[in-house]
Amino acid sequence: MTFNELKTLLTGHFGDSIILAADEGVLQPGLTVPVDRIAEICAFLHENEATYFDFLSCLTAIDNGPVKATMEILYHLYSIPYEHSLVLKVGFPRNREGEPLPEVPTVSHIWQTADWHEREAYDLVGIRFKNHPDLRRILCAADWIGHPLRKDYKQQETYHGIKVAY
Repeated sequence: MTFNELKTLLTGHFGDSIILAADEGVLQPGLTVPVDRIAEICAFLHENEATYFDFLSCLTAIDNGPVKATMEILYHLYSIPYEHSLVLKVGFPRNREGEPLPEVPTVSHIWQTADWHEREAYDLVGIRFKNHPDLRRILCAADWIGHPLRKDYKQQETYHGIKVAY
């Protein structure tokens, strides 16, 4: 299935909320979808016999910084039997200091690989995944302060009495 066919299928099923994120001329064209519908759209792409995206190969979380005040997640989907791929992108407001972390619906019930991808995004970028079965840190210690891949991250000077290297 071509990128244009996938876009037509999704806009036909989910409406005009599906928009072009990256032009078809780029290496991996993508679509921007509403953040509150990401799990529904992913389930549709996974369960539809014509698309059967059976593999979430990567989930990338991006912090656009406090000035832009937005965050994004890119979902890299692949269909092993059909050998086609698709990138889905969601954007959402970034939390300010003292506010709760932004929250995105989990897709871990669709692809098991999302479990660790979402935990990594939570740990390093500070994005919560609603209804994730085990959302806890995966790379940093459980009591680590902050999220190291945030643009405004300030590394703590010590951790349990040990000087943290810069």
